[in-house]
This record gives sequence, C-alpha cells and structure tokens, in this order.
Amino acid sequence: MRGEIWMIDLGMAAKPRPAVILSVPFADDEKAVVTYVARTTQARGGRFEVEHRAPLFLPGVFDAQNIGTVPTAKLMRRLTRLPERELAAVEGAVVRWLGLPTERGEPGAK
Repeated sequence: MRGEIWMIDLGMAAKPRPAVILSVPFADDEKAVVTYVARTTQARGGRFEVEHRAPLFLPGVFDAQNIGTVPTAKLMRRLTRLPERELAAVEGAVVRWLGLPTERGEPGAK
C-alpha cells in the first residue's frame, strides 16, 4: 500500500480526494490505519509541495502540510502507484514540514 495513490473519504469537513499512502503495513494486532499526504490542484508554490503530473490527473501537488491518518475503511479505491523518485520527494517534504532530522542529523526544515 505504501506509495500507492488512493481516493480517500476525508469525512464531513473535506471532500474525497486522492492521496499517497506513506505508512508501512500494519500487523494483525495493530490498528488498521494508514497515513497519507493529500493531493490538491490548488498549488501555492510552497516549499512543502511536491509537483505531480500524471495521466488521468489534473496538474497538482502533494502537500506535506496536508498529512493525516485514517482507518482503511476510508480508502475508496486505488488509483495508481507513485514512482519511487516522486515518493522520495514527498517523504522529503514531510521531513522538512515536521522538522525531522535528515540522514546527516540536521533538522529537516530550512
């Protein structure tokens, strides 16, 4: 599931939207949830956005400032898989947004 783009029901406050799954697989004795970064066509040019262009999608971005976790029951349908290079870019944006240490031990946000 990690690296796949799914249409996700984000509930009453937001309409269903595509999102890339970032979380690793869960075990049988763990919560059946996934963590995602949502995709939007409303790009703002921010440093936490990763451009995404692909067939069947309008031009858009994955926005690391729009990260969340939902039960797998909210996954509506699998759309496609994000190429590894683009997945790495989304991961990098999340690291910067959350200020997590990089491989060099530096904080992510600059």
